[in-house]
Amino acid sequence: MKITSVRLVNTRPKRPVPSYTPAPGSWSTQAVEVANPMSIYPRYKATRSLFFPDAGKVPGFTVEIATDKGVKGYGSGGAAGGVIVEGHLTKLLLGEDPFDIEKLWDIQWRSTMHYGRMGVTMNAISGVDLALWDLIGNALGMPVYKLLGGQTKDRIPAYCTGNDIEQHVEFGFKRLKLAMPHGPADGREGMRRNEEVVKRARAVLGPDGEIMLDCWMAWTERYTLEMAALLEPHRIYWMEEVLQPHDYAGFGRLRKAIRSTRIVTGEHEYGRYGFRNLLEHEAAEIWQPDLHWCGGLTEARKIAALAAAYDIPVIPHGGGTTQDGLHFIMSATNSPWAEMFLPPPGGPPEVYKRFEEEYRVTRGPEGIYTAPSDRPGFGWDFEPV
Repeated sequence: MKITSVRLVNTRPKRPVPSYTPAPGSWSTQAVEVANPMSIYPRYKATRSLFFPDAGKVPGFTVEIATDKGVKGYGSGGAAGGVIVEGHLTKLLLGEDPFDIEKLWDIQWRSTMHYGRMGVTMNAISGVDLALWDLIGNALGMPVYKLLGGQTKDRIPAYCTGNDIEQHVEFGFKRLKLAMPHGPADGREGMRRNEEVVKRARAVLGPDGEIMLDCWMAWTERYTLEMAALLEPHRIYWMEEVLQPHDYAGFGRLRKAIRSTRIVTGEHEYGRYGFRNLLEHEAAEIWQPDLHWCGGLTEARKIAALAAAYDIPVIPHGGGTTQDGLHFIMSATNSPWAEMFLPPPGGPPEVYKRFEEEYRVTRGPEGIYTAPSDRPGFGWDFEPV
């Protein structure tokens, strides 16, 4: 089997759900204030959309890889990676055997190292790598998690991210991750407002559920120490990405200083070498790579193996929102949970019913559970257009 074409495609769901306007006041990281690295500039503070790229200008991408046997695979990568796929990686893939996935990953890595290593080039490699795994699964008629060693758990416990707290608890989640709206730029009043969000969640969730905080690279060491002390009575399970991702030493200092919660990070880290930096600085109790940014499934397996040697859990960023993440989590013994995002409130019942079907949602002692598709490859429920 040889690769005969590599092309970027748009996709559409095979069974689209109804569109709707979310209920007034619904939480969205683009429409409400969320603490972020740009919060120090009043012009950009109100919403992320004020400083994010204009819609469609620096997009993520989906790549289709096809073979001379008619077998295809699809994978998605992060922002701006598509131009690297088209302008560079394609010529390295044509004519190659898609089953040589380790060699192909290494070729892409070595060939882009002189202008990449992190960010856009890794976004590109991630999408290609995921497409190759999907292709291999389709060629063998097997779900990808079976290729990775099979099932390590009966179903995957999930947590829900977002501040539509009442909706998430009513749906059945017992683990919630809250987006902190405020950071150092908001002073003491912002700290009190952050605490109010946490208090509300604890009141709705009850004493036994877990609460995590997403701080999205917005805080400082001092601010984190003070917030940890303020929130200690509310029993926080983790504080995520409190510092900018390159501050390995700062994360390490916080992890040693804070005993009331876990310090975790990794969403904006790239490849095994970046996670080795986290390890060497003892910077995070849980690692959170994103499969679409960190180098794809091939590299995520190496990251998970490195973590496993030190008994570090790996909970991928957005891991329960796409099939590729679910296949990884199902196959990894040290990946205990999946992150999910519930469709905003205000939609017709069909929206939430279809969400449950797509992600194979079940309920039990830990709240909501999910599972990957058993269809070949990743079992994508979309088609190219």
